[in-house]
Amino acid sequence: MKKNIEDIYVEYFDLVYKYLYCLTQNSDLAEELTQDTFFKAIMNINTFKNQSKISTWLCKIAKNLYFDELRKKKKISDTSDDIFDYINIDESIENKFISNEEHSELNKKIDSLDDMTKKVIYLHIYDDLTFKEIGKMLR
Repeated sequence: MKKNIEDIYVEYFDLVYKYLYCLTQNSDLAEELTQDTFFKAIMNINTFKNQSKISTWLCKIAKNLYFDELRKKKKISDTSDDIFDYINIDESIENKFISNEEHSELNKKIDSLDDMTKKVIYLHIYDDLTFKEIGKMLR
């Protein structure tokens, strides 16, 4: 099922904004770059080939816009070798950020389940128990 851009905007706006805020530490700049990110995504939606998550694609657009902003402000130069180290570090941060957001969403969904189901899931995921062990424990 293909999502339209409005659904993508609603679903991922907060994620992209928080990611950019972590990079910029400036709410106004993060807001501006978030809007630019979605504008660029709309203009290039035909290039998204479902080879990655939409959130990853959007964060890559956001990161590139952030680097463009840094270049404009002369905080980094276009020829600097340091940018490559920064990009690698940033990709790690990007993956951790997305992972933390997904982890948070998963916990919210688990918390909405009934107590027994919640207990089984937590024992399996966090205590690394097999379902057989959990079954014996909960009898």
